[in-house]
Amino acid sequence: MYRLHCFAQSGNSFKVAFLLRALGQPFETVFVDYMQGGLTRDPAWRETLNEMGEAPVLEDGPLRLTQSGVILTHLADKHGAYGGRTPEDRREILRWLLFDNHKFTSYFASYRFAKSFGASAPDPAVMAWLMGRIDAAYGVVERHLSASDFIVGAEPTIADFSLSGYLFYPAEESGIDVAARYPHIAAWVGRLRGLPGWAPPYDVLPGERIAPRW
Repeated sequence: MYRLHCFAQSGNSFKVAFLLRALGQPFETVFVDYMQGGLTRDPAWRETLNEMGEAPVLEDGPLRLTQSGVILTHLADKHGAYGGRTPEDRREILRWLLFDNHKFTSYFASYRFAKSFGASAPDPAVMAWLMGRIDAAYGVVERHLSASDFIVGAEPTIADFSLSGYLFYPAEESGIDVAARYPHIAAWVGRLRGLPGWAPPYDVLPGERIAPRW
């Protein structure tokens, strides 16, 4: 059985959990106390689980995988689903995974963390800068989805799982009304909720929900 080291607030962890559930694969969750205990900063945890100090970590027998894009690709290849049908599809999926990790998830997740979970109130100038970057990245995806139901091709792929991971969390955590600002993205998220195994992140991942601080 797969073992997923994760925590409830991690959209990157949810990407993997959502795919495992969509694939019908049983898995065990191992709670990573990131929010309260800072476990990923522990040198022993880094030495034994992930030198990069990040969750998720997926154990597949003796294989230990980190970085959500790598994990999603491994699972799609292993189970022959959600990985695209052609070499062209697979190149497009990789292109969107890289865009997601560098821009789409990166800016949004940073904004959400600062607003809801940061130790001190966020700097308005920093938040304004992040919001500009979010609008630019989300604008790319909004335009893309105006002409396509899914990110790559006519059916969902791991590109969809990757880009959507943080969009299933409560809107108050980011303070961004995605449905109002990006209607095509909101409609796409609704389609993904219809996939097998979908459930809200806080119903799937271990750890307590934390109320937004700011």
